[in-house]
Amino acid sequence: MRIRTAFAFLLPMASACAPAHLPVQDNLLDPRERHLAHARQLTFGGENAEAYWSDDGKWLTFQAHGGERADVACDQIYTMRADGKDVRRVSDGGRTTCSYFYPGGRRVLYSSTRAAGPACPPEPDFSQGYVWGLYDYDIYVSDRDGSHVQRLTDSPGYDAEATLSPDGTRIVFTSVRDGDLELYAMAPDGSDVKRLTHTPGYDGGAFFSPDGKHIVYRAQHPQGEELATYQRLLGEGKVHPTRLDLWVMDADGSHARQITDNGAANFAPYFHPDGKRILFASNVENPKGRDFDLYLIGIDGSGLERVTWSPEFDSFPMFSPDGKRLVWASNRHGAKRGDTNIFVADWVE
Repeated sequence: MRIRTAFAFLLPMASACAPAHLPVQDNLLDPRERHLAHARQLTFGGENAEAYWSDDGKWLTFQAHGGERADVACDQIYTMRADGKDVRRVSDGGRTTCSYFYPGGRRVLYSSTRAAGPACPPEPDFSQGYVWGLYDYDIYVSDRDGSHVQRLTDSPGYDAEATLSPDGTRIVFTSVRDGDLELYAMAPDGSDVKRLTHTPGYDGGAFFSPDGKHIVYRAQHPQGEELATYQRLLGEGKVHPTRLDLWVMDADGSHARQITDNGAANFAPYFHPDGKRILFASNVENPKGRDFDLYLIGIDGSGLERVTWSPEFDSFPMFSPDGKRLVWASNRHGAKRGDTNIFVADWVE
């Protein structure tokens, strides 16, 4: 589930042709983006996002539709080399989201509506404001070529946003199986499911810390009339994600603590390799708009630092396993207004 699409219906999408090679393009960066250097654009046109590294740093998974993949009506899962070459499709239909490599890079975790058929489910009705559609996703794992598909969840409603611990022993994911959008953990084969969060509201977008001892996630815990509205929309299979805060908890769900409280939509958190900071996306400087940038913050909520300065969308950051590179999605340098593409840059500490 990606907040980027909160504004996609306002932006026309169009295709563009990829160049034969991917040179360093320093004009991709704003001079104030001092943490980034030697940027490369990996995709060219359409909607491409949520790119995540294999543990050897050689491959990326991502989800995309339109543009270079104009024959795809809704997001499908792909892999590509870290230089943007050798793009291959993994998923086989339905709507998909949130892919992630298993350790070793031979298997890919993702969520899909494929059990309901190969067609894309319809977009939710935006006539009463922007909402996320809680599609009937289940979590799957397959070989990286899409073969040997195994279904890991089989509960009614939403099971998605799954990522793996660094050692590959636990999957954290979001599910509506108990009547609310909560975080759960399970074994890599789908067994031993344990609930981690218990506060009414949405909890999701979770990632483990580098040592696997902590989980960072985004949450919306409304109260009063806002809670009643949230529960009504949930009953309709929708979420209204205008305010999200970041939380950190121990990997077993204990000691949860809130680290942002700024009235904005803060999401896509990922631990810095030092385990003491978190890189995330926020519209804190444009809380009613779509100008999202990347920020660093300490796990205690201190030391907020802006990382990107594009006047458009930047999100879904992930550090390479060695901590030397960053992959993220951005509207910058698009061939057409609204294109969202994947970029890689060296990380400068």
